[in-house]
Amino acid sequence: MEQPAAYVDRLRPAGGKRSGKRDLIIDVFLRQEGHLSADDLASLVKKEDKRIGRATVYRALQWMVAAGIARKVDFGEGHFRFEHSYRHPRHFHLLCKACGRSSEFLSSDIELLIEEIASVQRFTTSQNVLQVYGTCDACKTGRKSVDSVATTELLFARDALRMAIATERSGLAFYLKASSITNDRNGRKVFQKLAEEEREHLARLEERYREILAQDPQLEGRPTFLFFKGAADGLFTVGTEELLKGVDAKQAFMIGIKCERGSHRFFKRYGERFEDSEGKQIFLEFADEEREHLELLIRESRALFKRSPRKRPNVKRSSRSTRRASA
Repeated sequence: MEQPAAYVDRLRPAGGKRSGKRDLIIDVFLRQEGHLSADDLASLVKKEDKRIGRATVYRALQWMVAAGIARKVDFGEGHFRFEHSYRHPRHFHLLCKACGRSSEFLSSDIELLIEEIASVQRFTTSQNVLQVYGTCDACKTGRKSVDSVATTELLFARDALRMAIATERSGLAFYLKASSITNDRNGRKVFQKLAEEEREHLARLEERYREILAQDPQLEGRPTFLFFKGAADGLFTVGTEELLKGVDAKQAFMIGIKCERGSHRFFKRYGERFEDSEGKQIFLEFADEEREHLELLIRESRALFKRSPRKRPNVKRSSRSTRRASA
């Protein structure tokens, strides 16, 4: 996985010179989580080097924003805050007006709606910012909330694994059902093979999930970050429902191809959008798995179509041909 220093060098503008002070400021910034004001960062930097003034910190922050290392957010406080984008995808915020705390989330449904509206309006988006103001559960009920600031990357990896596991489970159910209804022997073997691969991959994902949870005893109960309701796993659920309506082997293959293609595109699209992180790696690995399944289904469906006898069209012979036959 890419290290912070390599990440910064990669994003350094062409011709940008190295600066010892700026590199220290960046290092301090990337070690923090949450949303820092310029003054917050200046105070942290002062603890490590008293010679660095606030003006230098402000210039470094502007450089980081231009380089894509930091993102500027406005919580309506009269000043900007900054969050780093290293291993952290673009996201939205829930902001509590009572205590000022913020929580983060990412929703594919909201993103798709924004893209749809922008497309209809012929509007080219450069950045999506959504901030929802209200009252958090801790302020409303008095219950102590679980602090999730220090585990942003773990939250992302946890939710990415949850999505991959849900998709794998629905894919397993689909291929088990497809293998039970198809009357083509070779087609049945393909579906059984895919079901076994789904089962093995599911076991690996669940083991990986347990390893993630072991890094933080409270991780299971921390707030959800990725809200991808009915995302890729929903495709296979709909596919299984189509199988139950009664289909032949050819139709089952076509439904499987549609599901795998949609799942591959979904995980690849979001995986490529995320910054370097374990969550990104999980998405892209899963996209590769889905692509392999897609290619297998396409190959086998073509073989099935070649094996299947073609029905000759029932063409009525002309009256002349009928007379000749009777003669």
